[in-house]
Amino acid sequence: MNRLAVLGGPPAVPREQRDVEWPVIDDEDRKAVLAALDGGRLVSNADGETPVSALERRWSERFGFAHTIAVSNGTAALSLALSALGVGPGDEVIVPALSFIATGLAPVHQMAVPVFADVDPVTFNLDPDDVERRITPRTRAILPVHLHGAPADLDRLGDIARRHGLALVEDAAQAPGALHRGRPVGGIGEFGAFSLQVTKNIPTCGEGGLLVTADDALAETARKGRQFGEVIEPGRDRDYISYRLGWNHKINGLQAAFASSQLARFDGYEQARQENVTRFLARLDGLPGLTVPTALPGTVHVWHILRFRFDPAAAGLDGIAPGRFRTVLRRLLRAEGVPVSQYQLVPLPEQMVFRDREGFGKGYPWTVLGGDAPEPGDHPVTRAVIEDSLTIQKRHLNPASGPLLQHYADAFEKVWANLDTVARLAAAAR
Repeated sequence: MNRLAVLGGPPAVPREQRDVEWPVIDDEDRKAVLAALDGGRLVSNADGETPVSALERRWSERFGFAHTIAVSNGTAALSLALSALGVGPGDEVIVPALSFIATGLAPVHQMAVPVFADVDPVTFNLDPDDVERRITPRTRAILPVHLHGAPADLDRLGDIARRHGLALVEDAAQAPGALHRGRPVGGIGEFGAFSLQVTKNIPTCGEGGLLVTADDALAETARKGRQFGEVIEPGRDRDYISYRLGWNHKINGLQAAFASSQLARFDGYEQARQENVTRFLARLDGLPGLTVPTALPGTVHVWHILRFRFDPAAAGLDGIAPGRFRTVLRRLLRAEGVPVSQYQLVPLPEQMVFRDREGFGKGYPWTVLGGDAPEPGDHPVTRAVIEDSLTIQKRHLNPASGPLLQHYADAFEKVWANLDTVARLAAAAR
């Protein structure tokens, strides 16, 4: 597709402004990593404060968590949480049908069964009504995701969990700093899991994760699970005894030092992100057939990813399928310099690992547990969201992206000023 022939004029986003940097690495990050390297205390079980224990302390202080346990990645944090809660073979954990695959894999790592519930069409988070419909006598936990940085409906999900005696484990991988009724997400359920993966709002140099809880006993159990089930405490000689099932989920000191340095700048970054994204979305909000991302009342979205939904009928283009509308918009917006893309191409239950029941349910005598093996079920909202949406990823939302996002808004407005062309291209592509 020749953008000049289709919409005319130069692309809305100048080529020289398309390169974006994330994470932002400065001299303080380099000093922190070198200090950790020179300090010789790169493991989490050294006496005194280490880069790992310093990160745990600073994370707890910044967000108000009682306990923070630094681990190798966000997926490990979720698995440790479920393990500490006693989730095991044959148990069921309700997870959203729209999420990164790690959310569904965490129960499988415990040989439990992920039960997929549909999502809300606006926030893209767990639909509480569908969650309640999928609860069975085998359900042990609900695992809501604060997808893209938007808090899930923890009021209703928390009420459901309490009424049914279930644990609530928050997947806050994309949402550090997000607030629900003034409280930081991750600290509302029994556990909260965060990711420090390099694309996240608070990154490290590669991979890392954090598990938080207000429960002393759960924190102790999770710490054992982090390192082979051992008791690792400052001032205590290591006895190499595994007191419970554990793994090697430790983070190293260099990763922890880098994350601590990034955390120190988070407040300034977050303020800039809020200002930049709010101004960007305000320009797009009135475009017909375009739904911009939003958050529940009483919550604060931290804009890790922006997901836009497209409705051709609302744009005055009757007879065009949403998927075809999205495809043409993607080509035109990218030609104008906006890096929109699809994120999550199928509902989680359609991933092969879940369809083939690898790690759970294969050959298991479910009748012993009182019924047939759970089926994935249908998830119409998840399917519709995947079909009619595009996203802008995190690195394009960095603190210095204000001018870039305004160019993106120019591009959206340019494309919407040419909806007749969109209709013609969509019809020709049938």
